[in-house]
This record gives sequence, C-alpha cells and structure tokens, in this order.
Amino acid sequence: MEHLDYDTLNTLKQVMEDDFALLIDTFVQDSTDRISTLREVIQGTDADLIRRAAHSFKGSSSNIGAPHLSSLCAALEKKALEKRLEALDVDLDSIEREFAQVMVLLRSLP
Repeated sequence: MEHLDYDTLNTLKQVMEDDFALLIDTFVQDSTDRISTLREVIQGTDADLIRRAAHSFKGSSSNIGAPHLSSLCAALEKKALEKRLEALDVDLDSIEREFAQVMVLLRSLP
C-alpha cells in the first residue's frame, strides 16, 4: 500500500491553494498529538477510549491522503473494538514508523 495518495493530495492542494502548507503543518502537529494520546491510552484498559483515539487518527490520515497510515489506525481501532488489548504498543510502533514516512513525504511536496 502506498504511503500517500497523490490524487487526494493534489485535490487538497487545489482547494487549499496558499493554505496547503498550513494544512500539512496542522496535520503533522495534530498527528504528533494523536500519537502521544494513543501512547497514553494504550497503557490503560479502556478499550472504547483506545478505539476512539485510533478512529480519529484513522479519519485524519485518510483525509490527508495517507492510506497506509489510515489502515494501520483502522487495525488498532478494530483490536480495541474487539477488546483485544494485548501488544497494542507493537501496533502503535508501526503507526509511528508509518507516520514518520508520511511526514517526510508530505514535507517534501512542492
């Protein structure tokens, strides 16, 4: 699966025009915060809190055109929904690695 959906990004760039860079900056900051939140909530046992945090990150990743990141968040969301809370740190590590890739690629967009 691709790190970025360039069709989505091109559409966003056309719609946002001069504010596209701000959109990217906002996504990066927001995602950093979401990862911190996920890191905190997976230490607990509140499956619904974990599910909601993963769901929210899934949506923002999809909206910005990061399908693999969105897919990883969906997998974490599904685990929480099914109350399978073991080894979520491994899932979050994968999310963090993918986010790092996405961030580099987003920052390199013209």
